[in-house]
Amino acid sequence: MRDQMNPTVDRILGNIDKVMTGKRNVAELSLIALLAGGHVLLEDVPGVGKTMMVRALAKSVSAKFRRIQFTPDLLPSDVTGVSIYNPKEMEFEFRPGPIMGNIILADEINRTSPKTQSALLEGMEEQSVTVDGVTHILDKPFFVMATQNPIDYEGTYPLPEAQLDRFLLKMKMGYPALDEEMEVLHRAQRNLPIEDLQPVVSLEDLRELQQSIKEVVVDETIKRYIVELASRTRGHSSVYLGVSPRGSIALMKAAQAYAFIYGRDYVIPDDVQYLAPYVFAHRIILKSEARFEGITTEDVVNRVMARVPVPVQRLVK
Repeated sequence: MRDQMNPTVDRILGNIDKVMTGKRNVAELSLIALLAGGHVLLEDVPGVGKTMMVRALAKSVSAKFRRIQFTPDLLPSDVTGVSIYNPKEMEFEFRPGPIMGNIILADEINRTSPKTQSALLEGMEEQSVTVDGVTHILDKPFFVMATQNPIDYEGTYPLPEAQLDRFLLKMKMGYPALDEEMEVLHRAQRNLPIEDLQPVVSLEDLRELQQSIKEVVVDETIKRYIVELASRTRGHSSVYLGVSPRGSIALMKAAQAYAFIYGRDYVIPDDVQYLAPYVFAHRIILKSEARFEGITTEDVVNRVMARVPVPVQRLVK
């Protein structure tokens, strides 16, 4: 049985439920990434509600929402903004791009060139963008949810490992069950629910939640467990490149957020085990023979967790 959910978090998720049917798990994981200061890569086929999910999340927390539709001809300046000469003032003025927001939907990120993909990197990692040598600080909180279609590879540019590593979580939405899809039709028959959705918390409330997560205790045994899991991926027989130390940090932060939303001020091994596939799988590169055998990165993470002993008591110093 899970612990009692934090009331503010429950209010946000309940608001998203008004729009999204049967996607509580995806909404919860997205909120975990947002509270932990990370970003999400959502990989799924078109039409399952990826855009609706991020719009509902943005509306629920009073955030400034921006959407970037990535296309092959998109330029980096189309993302970050551009400096334009103002003849009246006789100086260049910065016109901010769509990255200047709180919650950014980077739609079909694998359809644009690597140069434009990399325009997101500084913002995702440094919370700032540099245009013509001038650094512009992004609004806080700053959260990117990028989507990509795993089916259609024609005209796409796979994200490099360095960029995949910047996403805290990678997940899929999946198709709704029959009853859930019937409910979707009922809700959409008259008016899309997203149009009437109202905020339930302010941006200041959200910032306070983000600060509270940093106070969640991670015992030395839990840290050692996380590091051991990451280390085992690097030596796995099916793995060409394992999880980096950044991945270990990401799992710890995600576990802190997960513990917090369920009303705990400490992380337990169950938090780590639940989140590890979402945090680690996209950070692993398999050997070609492993891919040929049908092994997935999720399989590797699950096998590693099955072999690493779970900590059962705290270290006493």
